[in-house]
This record gives sequence, C-alpha cells and structure tokens, in this order.
Amino acid sequence: MHTYLMEMLACPDCHGDLKWSIAERCGSHIEVAEARCSACSAVYPIREGIGSFLTSDLPRNDLWEQTESHLAKHLREHPEVEHQLLDVPLEALAPADQFFRALILEERGEYAEAKIAADMARSGVYTPEYLACSDRQIEYALERYPSPMVRLLIWHPEWGIWLNGWRAGSTAPSLPPTLAPGF
Repeated sequence: MHTYLMEMLACPDCHGDLKWSIAERCGSHIEVAEARCSACSAVYPIREGIGSFLTSDLPRNDLWEQTESHLAKHLREHPEVEHQLLDVPLEALAPADQFFRALILEERGEYAEAKIAADMARSGVYTPEYLACSDRQIEYALERYPSPMVRLLIWHPEWGIWLNGWRAGSTAPSLPPTLAPGF
C-alpha cells in the first residue's frame, strides 16, 4: 500500500481518523502495518502491502485466515525441526532447507530475511541461465501488465506447490517458461 493513501483513508465503519503503526515499509510502500480508528478503536491490518478495511459487521470468509499452514503446524509439533532450520547460518543449509527457512520467515512476517533465503535457495537449485530467463519473464509480465499491483500465483511443478508473490519483493520463484512466450 502506498504511503500517500494514509492521508485519504478513514475508518470505513464510523469515518473516524486512523492512527498508523507501520512495522515494515519499502520506500514509499507500506508492507506491514496496522491502522486503528481513534473514534471507535477498530483495527485494520496491512499485510504484504494490502490493507484489509473490512467493517466488523461484514463476514470474513477469508480462507487464508481460516486455514493454518501445514508447515506452521508441523513446526509447532516438532520445534526441533524449526531450530535446525533457523539456528544455523543460512549458507550451511541445503537449497531445499533454505527454501523452507524462507517460508518460515515469510509466515512470521520477516519478509526481507525471507527474500534473502529464497534468493539463495534459487541460486542453489537453478542454473544462472535459468535464473536470467526467469528474471526476463517477470520483466515481460510487468511490461505487458504495468498495473501497480500484479499478483503472481504460480504452480511450481518441481516442488509440487502453489507459490504466490507480489510484483515487488516477492520471495517466490518466477513464472514458468510456458507463461511468457518468446523466452
């Protein structure tokens, strides 16, 4: 969410002024924050650069909120695995473990550290040629669809999972070659 929007936004419930607590920003973009209404005390979170300004009377139906990451559940049941992934230098982990570390960090909201781990995992798994092609695919998509917010939802066949990310600062690998013709 761009910082200039802070001046324009008011509480959608009572139209009161919002007080902002910004936890993470990237330039003029807010990544993680909380907006609290000074009149009615309603709280509106900003996660991954997206503000959620739903009033309390609206049903949430947010599957992301309703479900729990299987990774988070596994780590809660096996804290020793989390320690093995987080308590060693990143360089000491195999690329797959670096990727899992990135997932843990992202789930905790530590996006900058997650990106570092994901980038290191990518460079350990893929050839420089593949990575260069991947970067060109993202550039192609951004040039073709210059919207300020491009959500990427990608099936990663090697890992057998859906990855998601944003145009700027994404920790997810790029589009598969079949989605960007000409590369």
